[in-house]
Amino acid sequence: MTSLIDVIFLLLLFFMLSSTFTKFAEIRLDTGTGGPAAPAPAATPPLFLQLGADTIRLNAQEVSLEDLPDRLAAEAPDDTETASRTLIIAPSGDDLTSQRLIDLLVVLRQQPGFDIRVLE
Repeated sequence: MTSLIDVIFLLLLFFMLSSTFTKFAEIRLDTGTGGPAAPAPAATPPLFLQLGADTIRLNAQEVSLEDLPDRLAAEAPDDTETASRTLIIAPSGDDLTSQRLIDLLVVLRQQPGFDIRVLE
């Protein structure tokens, strides 16, 4: 008769060898934190992007996900090497999916010169 510890050891060994420990894809999410606000440059106000289940609004103007890179290119700072412009993303609506947010973040990650913040 096999002891219980042998069975547990075999199960542990099986699950350790059959699982993966790699991370397939990561998207960094920066959220606003409590506390004093950092002084922002007065010359470039932040952009506000409101993400809904069916709509995307950039500074209160509706834009499609396909047209968003062109609109952001017009709003990007002139020198993307040293300057960055804050882009605040506000998810809205109860029917918004996390996949929609990920699709937006993939598009935004390809745009240089933006410091992306996601509101809670």
